Amino acid sequence: MSKLSYDDKINIYNDRKKGLSLNSISKKYGIRREGIEYLIRLIDKHGFDVLRTNKNKYYTPYQKEQIINRVLIGNESINSVAIDEKLTSRGMLQNWIKKYKENGYNIVERKRGRSPTMKVTKKKENETDKEKIKRLEEENLYLKAELEYSKKLRAVVQARKNQQQKKK
Repeated sequence: MSKLSYDDKINIYNDRKKGLSLNSISKKYGIRREGIEYLIRLIDKHGFDVLRTNKNKYYTPYQKEQIINRVLIGNESINSVAIDEKLTSRGMLQNWIKKYKENGYNIVERKRGRSPTMKVTKKKENETDKEKIKRLEEENLYLKAELEYSKKLRAVVQARKNQQQKKK
């Protein structure tokens, strides 16, 4: 339901209270029936204030474990626990439970932010002057060869163009 705006959610609730069927609302907004049912139950229990979220809510590992234990140990349904805890969707709780079981019944915090794509190479600080000069000379030779190659390639391409123009 994250793709819905605040106004859309209110309109869905009002449409359902007016008597529109879940199927017609589902087609109108492009979301599944279960999402609509969850949204209506959430608003019925907590009011429209539960929809006013400017940013994502952070749940500590302790809070997550308490919520998960209500389902696993307390045998409460995922839907009812998610609504009681004001979660934006029941899928959120389902994902927590799945990760909890995969990690051997431990809460593992997800790393946030972008992972580094390139490894940072450390400079050789202990490079002597002779090694540095040798490395720079080799680099200089390589660049000269590359320049010569590009000049010859350009000359060949230019010659072919001239030949094609003469044929026409």
